[in-house]
Amino acid sequence: MGIVERIKEIEAEMARTQKNKATEYHLGQLKAKIAKLRTQLLEPPKGSSGAGEGFEVTKFGHGRVALIGFPSVGKSTLLTMLTGTHSEAASYEFTTLTCIPGIIHYNDTKIQLLDLPGIIEGASEGKGRGRQVIAVSKSADIVLMVLDASKSEGHRQILTKELEAVGLRLNKRPPQIYFKKKKTGGISFNSTLHLTHVDEKLCYQILHEYKIHNAEVLFREDATVDDLIDVIEGNRKYMKCIYVYNKIDVVGIDDVDRLARQPNSVVISCNMKLNLDRLLAKMWEVMGLVRIYTKPQGQQPDFTDPVVLSADRGGCTVEDFCNHIHRSLVKDVKYVLVWGTSARHSPQHCGLAQMLEDEDVVQIVKKKEKEDGGGRGRFKSHSNAPSRISDREKKAPLKT
Repeated sequence: MGIVERIKEIEAEMARTQKNKATEYHLGQLKAKIAKLRTQLLEPPKGSSGAGEGFEVTKFGHGRVALIGFPSVGKSTLLTMLTGTHSEAASYEFTTLTCIPGIIHYNDTKIQLLDLPGIIEGASEGKGRGRQVIAVSKSADIVLMVLDASKSEGHRQILTKELEAVGLRLNKRPPQIYFKKKKTGGISFNSTLHLTHVDEKLCYQILHEYKIHNAEVLFREDATVDDLIDVIEGNRKYMKCIYVYNKIDVVGIDDVDRLARQPNSVVISCNMKLNLDRLLAKMWEVMGLVRIYTKPQGQQPDFTDPVVLSADRGGCTVEDFCNHIHRSLVKDVKYVLVWGTSARHSPQHCGLAQMLEDEDVVQIVKKKEKEDGGGRGRFKSHSNAPSRISDREKKAPLKT
């Protein structure tokens, strides 16, 4: 029996099992088994040499956005409208067969947009080259899930289910669970609050399913069984997602209003070029890019080429800004002058821990290098000779 068949058999057993207090331990064990099998499904087959054919392209720009959706929902047209890069668009499905990159120039930054082939139901099991598509989307900063406004709402649930099956968690934050394996000492289970979904016995059974008998577990929030399994697996990717509903020109105004009011959703029409500026603004807001302008000492700030930081790519502190310019700059910094919304007054003397905000101006003042002489005026404050007489260089004897 293959891995896919075993997963379907366990899912069928979970569907048959009634959910109540008596069966929650059994259901927890079945969920752990499915998570283990799906992890094995993502691993390359044993004995395979080299990497398989994929869609990976070189990272470029200050951020990366991946377009994911069913075939023929307007992903290629959206890429062409936003970037100017030509991507083949036609009225039949699977027009795009590989990854096509494009660059969005927005607010003095460059954002890479990836047009990926459409994925279908069962993509997490390898149907329609779904694994390669999802692997590329894992390397992106955010995901644009392109949906057809004229189709049913079930498409969004199907895509979310396929992405969650391979370890992608959309618009979620990592659970507040501390987990650490140990060599000895058994399992230590603690929590800082009352738990309603998980108890000590269920935690022990899930850990035994993973053959973990010595570990430390601390719950800092009322997490579920799925959250505990995600922490034990340790290979989950938590990503931000924007749901883009295309083709709003073929549905009624009531449906457009209902879709636009859903969280993390934007309604557009590529055919009539509607609301594309709002989509770019939403992407900028979700990515959280921070532009920092540099100011040399005694000169005007340079507003042409900003240094772009983000919380997902390194951080937004003064130290991260210095590391972005050069790794050796941090130890030479004496203090930093900051103008902008993050400063209490202009300019503000700041240290390395200061958090920077968008469109701040930063001037770095470096430490002065000490002179080799080390003296002041005509008289030296110290001698370069060795401190011990025996270490001093002996003069050559005089010739007579």
